[in-house]
Amino acid sequence: MRKLTYFVACSIDGFIGDPGGDASSMFAFLDEEFLGYLTSTYPETIAAHAREPLGIEAAGNLRFDTVIQGRASYQLALDAGVTSPYAHLREYVASRSLAESPDPHVEIIAENLVERVRELKAEDGGLGIWLCGGSQVAGELLDEIDELVVKTYPQVYGSGMPMFGSGFAVADFTLESVRTFGNGVLVRTYARRR
Repeated sequence: MRKLTYFVACSIDGFIGDPGGDASSMFAFLDEEFLGYLTSTYPETIAAHAREPLGIEAAGNLRFDTVIQGRASYQLALDAGVTSPYAHLREYVASRSLAESPDPHVEIIAENLVERVRELKAEDGGLGIWLCGGSQVAGELLDEIDELVVKTYPQVYGSGMPMFGSGFAVADFTLESVRTFGNGVLVRTYARRR
């Protein structure tokens, strides 16, 4: 069984973006130390258009071979003219509003998201599935998430888009590791307690 990992950036108070979903203020923390960690430990989470400038265009996938993202997350790429932001992965976009994919490499999941994710998890393979965002998709897939990797940036938003856009539900996780960086960023890894 493959693992579904919600690898997500958030503020100290648990928001993945401002009320409109913008998280660009977090980019200020992409210093040499932290970016070095991301490119060496999670290279597949770096968007395709940024891989060459960062010198990792030939980097292999270490943890994930598949990415799932919501419509709003995908829209950020579309607004930048990029139709396949993670071309080095199998790409899925959960969307009820996109009638068809603008790219043959990107599959749209319009219905039965949980069922489709269960099918992906049941596939053979050594690499996992990265849940890239967003809030509503994470809320819908909460029961399917096996691991959380939370990149906490030293900012308080006060309000905005929560990590999980869903109703109240308690889900227990076990802290596996914490990595701290000189810029104040924390990366916490949690395993699902089942």
